Amino acid sequence: MKWSIHGNGKTITPGEVVAPEERLHWPQTISIGAQHILAMFGATILVPTLTGFPVTTTLLFTGIATIIFLLVTRNRVPSYLGSSFALIAPVVAATNAHDMTAALGGIVMTGAALFLVGLIVQKTGTGWIHSLMPPVVMGTIVALIGLNLASATLAPMQQFPLTTFLTVLAVVIATVAFKGLLGRLSILVGLVAGYLVALLQGQVDFSAVSEAAWFGLPAFHTPTFQFDTALLFLPAVFVLVAENIGHVRTVGVMTGKDLSQFNGRALMADGAASVLAGLGGGSATTTYAENIGVMAASRVYSTAAYWVAAVVAMALAFLPKFGALIGTIPLGVIGGLGIVLYGMIGIVGARLWIENKVDFGNPINLMTAGTGLIIAIAVTQELSFGQFQLGGIALGTLATLIVFHVMSAVARLRGNNLAAPAAADTPAQP
Repeated sequence: MKWSIHGNGKTITPGEVVAPEERLHWPQTISIGAQHILAMFGATILVPTLTGFPVTTTLLFTGIATIIFLLVTRNRVPSYLGSSFALIAPVVAATNAHDMTAALGGIVMTGAALFLVGLIVQKTGTGWIHSLMPPVVMGTIVALIGLNLASATLAPMQQFPLTTFLTVLAVVIATVAFKGLLGRLSILVGLVAGYLVALLQGQVDFSAVSEAAWFGLPAFHTPTFQFDTALLFLPAVFVLVAENIGHVRTVGVMTGKDLSQFNGRALMADGAASVLAGLGGGSATTTYAENIGVMAASRVYSTAAYWVAAVVAMALAFLPKFGALIGTIPLGVIGGLGIVLYGMIGIVGARLWIENKVDFGNPINLMTAGTGLIIAIAVTQELSFGQFQLGGIALGTLATLIVFHVMSAVARLRGNNLAAPAAADTPAQP
């Protein structure tokens, strides 16, 4: 919990960075922490808004999760653990099939599975992950999550077309029109712009804000465990693994340090944090690429700034009126942001294919991706298989894994050179 002062504590020499174990003087560190809050805020509050979870509860557990992550990684891996988009679809499906508590049970199971994966990685390394999920498989799983969510944006487009599409327009323009931090906060800019458009059309109801108290405890909920929801959340584990390993690798490259020894710890920390969030009513957590942008721009990788961000996020959780204000975000704005975000998740999968030079001239890769994507896109409601009910994401993920490994195994048995060895690179950060 100690940081050495970098240089004079006020400025950074060109070509240097503030390392995770260093910090600037506290006024500068607090300023960087404030930037991290802004960077994570739009996406973090959007997840509970989309899933119907209490916003303040989610904020509280993201702050706690960040502290857990920093402690478990020995204060050497700077990261904010915000709300995970990978669990939106299974959470919505579990809530519709049962209720919110069943979705929380799924989050707990996801976190526990991620913790176990981290424990294994800490002992054995990441080689087995690359064998199980080579780039074509991981890219397909990430892409199908975003594409499966696309149907959720149809109702806002039909009911509030002006608000929905102007929100999209605001996000895409802000992304390229602004430089620096504001450009990286395009989701937040789009949210504000869309909110104003909805306000002008009388689509915002402030009654809940006036009734809410200024100070109070967040709303806590306990999970229930439904057997049929387990497979709904399985695909999210794969995505969380990729996000965490990708984050550790990216920070290591940017700071010039080998942080691979912390891969297992990062996974265990995120898993433990998601378990805790599920036990109390918060959203599942993951490392945030948004905050990597802040570090790259500021050249400050100090974990001290993340402690500041975590404490402030936890403080916001005790303002019910703030949570009620977030709850007034209209459906059209949520739909517009969903169009952009779900699309970005889908394209990140394609980026993984490109970065790892996946050869789609190979029919194994082509059929693996095509089968998984079509199933995930087509299945917008759960299908029943005996006692199990599986949604498009779960079915698409299972199909992706089965098609790739069955085709590869048969090709190897037949001596077919189509079964190329899996790439050893760590998947990129979604």
